[in-house]
Formats: sequence, structure tokens, C-alpha cells
Amino acid sequence: MFGNRFKGGAAVPHNKNTASCKTLKMGVPEKVFIPMLQHIGAPCIPVVNKGDYVKVGQLIGTSDKFVSSPVHSSVSGVVSDISPRIYPGGTNVLTVEIKTDGKQEVHESVAPPRYSNKKEFLELIRQSGLVGLGGAGFPTHVKLSPPPEKTIDTLVINGAECEPFITSDFRGIIENPESVINGIRILIDILGVKHVWIGIEDNKPEAINLLSGLIEGDSIIKVAKLKSRYPQGAEKMLIYSVTGRKVPAGKLPADVGVIVLNVNSVSFISEYLKTGMPLIKRTVTVDGSAVKNPSNVEVLIGTPLEDVFNFTGGFKSEPHKILMGGPMMGIAQFSMQAPVLKHTNALLAFDESDAEIPTESQCIRCGRCVKACPMNLLPLFLNFNVLRGNLDELQKYHITDCIECGSCSYVCPAKRHLVQSIRLGKAQLRQAAAKGGK
Repeated sequence: MFGNRFKGGAAVPHNKNTASCKTLKMGVPEKVFIPMLQHIGAPCIPVVNKGDYVKVGQLIGTSDKFVSSPVHSSVSGVVSDISPRIYPGGTNVLTVEIKTDGKQEVHESVAPPRYSNKKEFLELIRQSGLVGLGGAGFPTHVKLSPPPEKTIDTLVINGAECEPFITSDFRGIIENPESVINGIRILIDILGVKHVWIGIEDNKPEAINLLSGLIEGDSIIKVAKLKSRYPQGAEKMLIYSVTGRKVPAGKLPADVGVIVLNVNSVSFISEYLKTGMPLIKRTVTVDGSAVKNPSNVEVLIGTPLEDVFNFTGGFKSEPHKILMGGPMMGIAQFSMQAPVLKHTNALLAFDESDAEIPTESQCIRCGRCVKACPMNLLPLFLNFNVLRGNLDELQKYHITDCIECGSCSYVCPAKRHLVQSIRLGKAQLRQAAAKGGK
């Protein structure tokens, strides 16, 4: 087994309650709300108008910017509104509202794509609307297009799924193992890599055994059995654990010859090349102390959260906090009408006792946050300087290197709101940089 090579992290409870829950397919909601920004990068511009009839897989938003990703309709129906709505991340984003007709007519443009070289393949991936399905939402065609001076020899497939509760990646492996391996082999051919590691934590033996059986005798693809330690699935941690390579501060995986893709992303590539259906749905883990029937659900993108929770049977107790994503890095939602996005891998609902925000007390300088930080930072000093507005000190202590994994907050006996303050500090630096550039 591959050891826990990275420093720090936290021994969080797994709570993989839905690991044995086969993915259920949810029906078509009455309305979907599809934001024009579901990825890192430039937002899309709608190419449909209010009153237009749209079909499944039809392009409804695009951008001429490289770091962006097209958006497609997940349903058939009539565009009932195009207006700014509060995005699940908290900002206003132009959103296409579609009143569905339940017919799910497929658009004429959906057909198995063809390519003859790497350039055409990358353009197809861009057209598919694929972004990282592990939670970050980085456009996949960009990730597969490193600068020409970067030599990529290793592909790392992220199946670690180290956040508590989430099992959507695990179910993707169990239910679609052939698609995972086929997608990897397509990428080997396109990228010309010499090594492929599929990183999976050791609390998922069924997934490890299944994929290991499918690649038996393969000289390029290997399964890396990883120690269960949060944040094992973070990109830099995963690369170090399976290859021993360290991604320097401010650098990207390509700088050490590596590309990292989520396990469901490579599975999607395999299916897309067979059908031509762009990214219009995704598997979401629904769980938490307030959820009546924890489940894994295949959901059409743009479906309101309320509809998803109702599909699984609703709540057994009053939810006091709804998270999109896991409990360590997920984002609290302001409304049950917020939509499922491309990179939504989990919806968690917690009752009052689990949703309570602990009261901070004074830092006792125990150093647990320092020991837990996988990026070798000093969270207590970052917290101190954010609260005092010392922006120069934040740069001195490398605040931008923080991956916001939450390990420091999790282990802090004083319940300091370390990650929240670090996010605030990053925002303050961005604002200062913007003012300085004017």
C-alpha cells in the first residue's frame, strides 16, 4: 500500500453511508435553472432567447475564452426566463430557466463525434462541456492542454474521494468500471503518457479489487492503494502520494509532468465518444443527519436542490444547514431553489446539532493547526493577520498557497474559524490588487 507521504491532514470520520446504494435515476423536474458559469474561468453568454424551444444536449451558452466551458440544456422545453440569479457559490450569475415538457427530445446535433488527431480530440472535449467532476470545476480541455514546453509523462486518476459522506465517485467505479478503464486508455493514446496511477483510498477495497482485475497485466495502468487520510484526494497531495513528486508553491501539476483527472471525468469521456451527449447530468450523493433516505442519485444539471431531496424521501428532521459538496470543503446553500451544477458531487443536509457553528475561544498556541496543514503553512498566523488587516504579512505567510481543505479548523481545540478567515484574507488581497491595478 502507498503510504501517507504528505505531511499533516486529519483523520476525519468516513461516514460512507451510501457506499452500497446503487445510483437511482431521477426524473425530469418541472423547471431547471442552468447558470452560465459552472466552471473556473470566463462565464458563457446565452445563445438562446426567452420563448425558444430547446432540446436535450442543445448548446445554450458559450464563450470565446479558452478558460471556459460551454453549457448545454439538460431537458427539452421552453426557455421561460434569462436573468441573473444568485449562484450556489454566492454571486450573481446569468441563468437560463427552462420550463420542461417531459418529452426529453434529443437535439439533432447530438451524435457520436469523430477525431483524427489530438487537436480535434481536445476541441471535442471542449464542446462536450466537461469540467472536473471532483468538485473544482476546472475545464477539462484546458487541463489536457499544458504548455508545449511541459513534458507530461504521468496521468493520475483521482478516485480517492477522501471527504466524509461522499460516495458518487465510488459508485461511478462500481457501476461503470469498463468506462473508467476505456477512458483512461483513450487518454493514454492522446497524451502519450508512460504511467497511469488510479489513486483510491483503502476504505474502498471493492473499487480497488474491481479495477485491479480489469487492468491485470497492463504495463502502464496501475492502481495505487492509498492510506485513508484527509485530504488525500487534493491534487498536490495525491500526486505526491502516488509519484513522490512535489508540486512547488505557485506551480501546477504539469510543472512536474503530471495531469490529474477525476475518475468520473474519464468515464464521461468514454461515454461521450460513444454517444456525443454533452455533460447534462451527474451523480450526486444525498446524505446528512437530516436526510430521511441517504442515496446516490443521477440528477439532470439545473435541477433545484428541493426536488432532489424530495426525490430521496425528504427530511426526517428540520435541516439547519444544506451543503453543496462535502462537510470539509462544501459550500452552505442559501436556498433550496439553488440548482445542481456540473461539479456538484454531493448534497448534505444536517440537523440543528450537526449544523451548530462552535463558538471561538482564544488561540492557545498548541500548534495543532500547523501540524495538520498539508501545505506546510502557519494557519494561526494567517488568522491573526487577517483579523488585523495586515495584508503584507498574509503574503509573507503564503496565504495563497492554502487549499482551504479545513484540516486546521477541524483539529483546532479552540474552534478558531481558520478557514473562514483565510478565505476572507484572500478576498482582501484580491480587492487590494484590483484597486492597485486601476
